[in-house]
Amino acid sequence: MKVGGKRVMLCSCEGTMPLDVKALARALGTEPPDQVYFQLCRSQVDAFRQAAASGEELLVACGQEAPLFAELARLAEAPEPVCVDIRDRAGWSGEAARATPKIAALISEAVQEPEPTPSVTLTSAGSVLILGRGPEVLEAARRLGAERAVTCLLLPGHDGHLVPPPVRALGLFRGKPLRASGHLGAFKVSVGELAGASPSARGALSFDGAVGGRDLAADLVLDLSGEPALLAPRDGWFKMEPNDVVALERALAEIGGLVGEFEKPRWIKVEAALCAHSRNGQVACTRCLDACPSGALSPQGDAAAVDAHVCGGHGPCASVCPTGAIRFDVPAGNGVYTRLSVLLETHRGAGGGSPVLLIHDGQGAEALAALARFGDGLPADVIPMQVAALAALGPELLLTALAKGAGEVLLLADPAKRHDLDGVRAAVALANRVAEGLGWACRVRLEAEADPTAIAAFLAAKAPRPVEPAAEFLVLGGKRQTLGLALTHLHRHAPAPVAVLPLEAGDPFGTIAVDQAKCTLCMACVSACPAKALSGHPDKPSLGILEVNCVQCGLCRVTCPEKAVSLLPRLAFGSEARLRQVLKEEEPYECIRCGKPFASKSVIERMTERMSNHAMFKGTGKLDLIKMCEDCRVVAQYQLEEGARPLAGAEPPVTRTTEDYLRERDEKG
Repeated sequence: MKVGGKRVMLCSCEGTMPLDVKALARALGTEPPDQVYFQLCRSQVDAFRQAAASGEELLVACGQEAPLFAELARLAEAPEPVCVDIRDRAGWSGEAARATPKIAALISEAVQEPEPTPSVTLTSAGSVLILGRGPEVLEAARRLGAERAVTCLLLPGHDGHLVPPPVRALGLFRGKPLRASGHLGAFKVSVGELAGASPSARGALSFDGAVGGRDLAADLVLDLSGEPALLAPRDGWFKMEPNDVVALERALAEIGGLVGEFEKPRWIKVEAALCAHSRNGQVACTRCLDACPSGALSPQGDAAAVDAHVCGGHGPCASVCPTGAIRFDVPAGNGVYTRLSVLLETHRGAGGGSPVLLIHDGQGAEALAALARFGDGLPADVIPMQVAALAALGPELLLTALAKGAGEVLLLADPAKRHDLDGVRAAVALANRVAEGLGWACRVRLEAEADPTAIAAFLAAKAPRPVEPAAEFLVLGGKRQTLGLALTHLHRHAPAPVAVLPLEAGDPFGTIAVDQAKCTLCMACVSACPAKALSGHPDKPSLGILEVNCVQCGLCRVTCPEKAVSLLPRLAFGSEARLRQVLKEEEPYECIRCGKPFASKSVIERMTERMSNHAMFKGTGKLDLIKMCEDCRVVAQYQLEEGARPLAGAEPPVTRTTEDYLRERDEKG
């Protein structure tokens, strides 16, 4: 049996799960396999060796023994097989007899070829800086010092009875850490009142005089101080309470392996041109900066920039970004949408019921495996999909899943990562506001749970009927384009479609309201808008909005000098949202000398009113300069009376020519 160019090797795991291979082959659009293996990883392992030696690309329907099959392929100098777990996710279930559509979906998903993920290289020589006050600092230094360059920094108030080591193979200082920066392989801690240990200390440690502020550099930091963190959590910085022995042992073991070069994914991709952080010094959107738990994002000009060496791949920045300027890029491109589409389309094509798309991360996979081993497993129509970071999911993916036929979307989060979930909670709330506003019940749930029994309880409920027909659009664009496709499909097939759906403050859709009395049509808001939602008119003073582009970032509001703009969150489904709508328009002001239109009436009238009592505009005709175009204003300025000309000087001398000199000579003749 071949799927996607790969030979599929099915195993019933010693007969513990039923496999209807004929129905499975029909669902996958291929021929049934010649054999379903009983124990491919043990007694029938030679069959895998032979298949690997043939050079065929293989897909093995077993997740548990993936390391074994990878090693056998390596020994055979064959490509590493793709391994997919159909047992814990489908075969070991109280509804295994109905799980064929789900098994087909899981196999179809597994054969998709993801785009290569960009990476960043971190280099560590293994030097360690240990912060703390008690004997645990010197003990940790002793254990690491044989193989690592270790520096100890004892904080003010340290144990006064500490005895220096008889042979000092480490840096030993006292001082107060002030701030820290950097990443694995390049940490820097700024220390105040730094003092080195005295070499002649006979009993307890003593220190020389402080030398002032200094920076201590290290590849890794072990913080046993018990003080508030100097840095947001990141790779290479280990922080724990000084009396947490278990955590300390884990840290020492991990530090021992952090020497050399390490590749980590470049988790985040930033498109600065779309960023709504600021324009012209006016700050509006700080959602990603506020959401990032590792401190990897910072303002750079008008946009947010990411330090890929610091970024830990948590993902909430991508979830909360209203424009799509920040994208979670693992898998690269639109790979997650490809997987989602394949899962739902294959399940539906194989005759599956109303599916629940269960999205989880690595921790969720462990809970689902426990549910299969010790419980009834997943229901037949619950389709699991693992992602790298649950917190990176935004409303665009949730609404796309509903549009493509998921009866319900369930996000299974790790309870230990609750602090990362504010962004995805907002995405879930927005998706449900849209679903309920269009006549469906709540369709998206977020559950932070690791207990298999509790997970089984909330999976027991049947999903509502999915959207029919399911959407077939391809996701090729960014966040806003994807949202537009999903919303259009959901609205077109909604039980109770509405023209305009009110939303809440912070939701990334809407328009703006303009105070007609205050607005002067200066167009400051147009130049600030990062989404190209606001525009002027080439022939007359006019402010318009393309509502489908508005992300409610607020840059127009903070930029407006007259404070005439307010945000109006809503979701408009009509065609007018895709057409330019006029917010304010007026006749142009014509130059009082030449009649040329050069500005809006509001601007000229407001400037005339404000400048009427200004000292520079006192005097005959000076205020009229404001009412002239740029050309006439220059001419008029030099036609004012002599005393009113601020740049006037002495009359220039008359130019003399050769004819003048010749005439004078003849006259004197």
